[in-house]
Amino acid sequence: MRHILHADLDAFYASVEQLDHPEIRGKPVIVGGSPEGRGVVAAASYEARKFGIRSAMPMWTAMQRCPQAIRMPLRFDRYHEISTQVMEIFHDITSLVEPLSMDEAYLDVTDWVKPDKSPESIAADLKRWVKDEVGLTISVGVATSKSVAKIASDIDKPDGLTVVSPGTEREFLAPLEVRKLWGIGPKASEKLVSEGVETIGDLAGMPEEWFRARFGKTGPHLRQLAQGHDNRPIVVSRETKSASAETTLSEDTGNPDVLYELIARLSQRVASQLAGSKLQGRTVKLKLRLSDFTTFTRQTTLPYPDGSADVIADAAGALLKKELRPDREFRLVGVGMSGFELEEEASPEQPQQGRLAGF
Repeated sequence: MRHILHADLDAFYASVEQLDHPEIRGKPVIVGGSPEGRGVVAAASYEARKFGIRSAMPMWTAMQRCPQAIRMPLRFDRYHEISTQVMEIFHDITSLVEPLSMDEAYLDVTDWVKPDKSPESIAADLKRWVKDEVGLTISVGVATSKSVAKIASDIDKPDGLTVVSPGTEREFLAPLEVRKLWGIGPKASEKLVSEGVETIGDLAGMPEEWFRARFGKTGPHLRQLAQGHDNRPIVVSRETKSASAETTLSEDTGNPDVLYELIARLSQRVASQLAGSKLQGRTVKLKLRLSDFTTFTRQTTLPYPDGSADVIADAAGALLKKELRPDREFRLVGVGMSGFELEEEASPEQPQQGRLAGF
């Protein structure tokens, strides 16, 4: 039997700002671009979320909802530094770590579970180490699979610890809103609810033919997830072929200022990924999704390898300019880079002594 943790740092960017600036702790904090410059929200503290503020919201809207909010500019170098510290703690616990982004990862702790060391106690140790050594809170879901662990980590945020005991996966999922399930986006959720499928339990009870008719080739897999079955392994490492970042807008927009600001922010995230891997690339990609869900990509090749945010943003912005039309609005924007070359040879990693070895 597997024991999987999904660890997710709470309100990551905003929490880092509150960590570095004690005077704004406990106050509504919004991280992102300037409201005067059509910026958007990249992250909001839990104090700010009480006002209905969420990521990808226009900054001017957020500041209207909470005029007393403290806006902080993005600092991706600092977020990457903190992320590296947290990931080192993960790898101290187990070598089976699958990062999903700067602020979340799966950990397979199966080999560390003993009669006197439960998955829950390992998760509690993880939370304590991150808090004591980094200063941030982290929410953890504990389950026998990746999908259930990820859903569990979101149940009791912030600073949550939710355990789904083996054999109770379907019971745990059944009452949750259908939108909680991986693969069910906002539009799909609305359509399912209109059909009377409001919970994951409702979804799990549908026959396979029903899934195929609505979700095509992904239908059977989605049905398995709804029923609590997920055998996907932890992917420890894979050859890095691309780096990317994307965001879904809270409201569709064709406003060039908003879109260019989004590209600048996403380019910073991509540049941070590249810096962490000591990579530079030549191919810049732009992913766009229209209001009608039409999705397409555009790409361009740089004359030489680069990994800086400004160069990526300039190239992606030039691609965007060609796609702007008065009758077009966008609901998703993504920026990526591929065609990598090593910036410099990384020094070999030193073997680490697992934190749980003494137990």
